Amino acid sequence: QVQLVESGGGLVQAGGSLRVSCAASGRTFSRYAMGWFRQAPGKEREFVAAIGWKGASTYHADSVKGRFTISRDNAKNTVYLQMNSLKPEDTAVYYCAADESYSTVLAGTGDYWGQGTQVTVSS
Repeated sequence: QVQLVESGGGLVQAGGSLRVSCAASGRTFSRYAMGWFRQAPGKEREFVAAIGWKGASTYHADSVKGRFTISRDNAKNTVYLQMNSLKPEDTAVYYCAADESYSTVLAGTGDYWGQGTQVTVSS
């Protein structure tokens, strides 16, 4: 069982930066692939980024490539999403997800999800 708690969301101006974190419970965090997803009001949840259990494999959605970076610290049971050059269209609730399967995380069907953290980008 894995419990995920996101933090670090907030209000930022366009062009600014923000880092959101996802802290996981459990001693087997390093065995899980992790991902970030987001959902804006009135829109479907969309994939943002994913990282393999060792951190060597990462994948970012085209919409955030070059601006966002996913990383993890297995010693701290935490995955991060560094967001730079933020745009108003990045405004959403950001969720982290975990699963033992990297492909399952990519597909958005991971077993474990956090409660989300709000990111608002003002123009």
